Amino acid sequence: MAEIHPFYEQHRAAMEAAMRHRLDLAEAMLCERAQLSNIDGIRQEVMDEFEIVLTQMPYVGGAASRMSDFFMRLIGFMAISRVLRRHGVSLPVIGEIERETYKAQLLTVPEAERLASGRQFMSAENQALLREQAAKSHQQEFPEDFVYDFVEPDTGDKFEFGINYKACGFCKFAARHGDKEILPHICGLDFDAYATRGIHLERTQTLAGGASHCNFRFSRLAPE
Repeated sequence: MAEIHPFYEQHRAAMEAAMRHRLDLAEAMLCERAQLSNIDGIRQEVMDEFEIVLTQMPYVGGAASRMSDFFMRLIGFMAISRVLRRHGVSLPVIGEIERETYKAQLLTVPEAERLASGRQFMSAENQALLREQAAKSHQQEFPEDFVYDFVEPDTGDKFEFGINYKACGFCKFAARHGDKEILPHICGLDFDAYATRGIHLERTQTLAGGASHCNFRFSRLAPE
């Protein structure tokens, strides 16, 4: 089997623990919605597939790139999707299970910690960093990486800032490994990833859906 990149090998234990946690959270849905019975067998299949996915993960700069974290947090859902598809589970059901599982996992983090993370993301300091990294992304140092532009709001816009992804690492991964039909599930996880941190994401198009770019627009959710 191909080897795992040393950067991901360093984080392997944490990623595997996150996968096991997701499977715990998904167990009831796998029984009730996917109508699967051998859950222990499914769990093992998913973890075996995840080992394959780890060897397929592209290196995009390690700790120096914010996109490395995107891959490490979300690529495991490719393994879940692959296994469920092999067991005949429909794409809509897979999408529902994965999104609800991910939201449940995100909500295990204390609210204060989640909201602090959201404030940091929306901060002027982070926006400055995003501008720098967006410009750097166009150098395409790593072919499998994301390429994106930072978007400043115009007069009348209701968002605080945006990002237009011109090339997507997940799209490249899916095209390379035959996962294009399950790719939209990854896209769907973004909304809860931001909402649970107090951020409203508006997005009307994606590269996965055939658009020229993904148009992420961010604003703060009003406190409940």
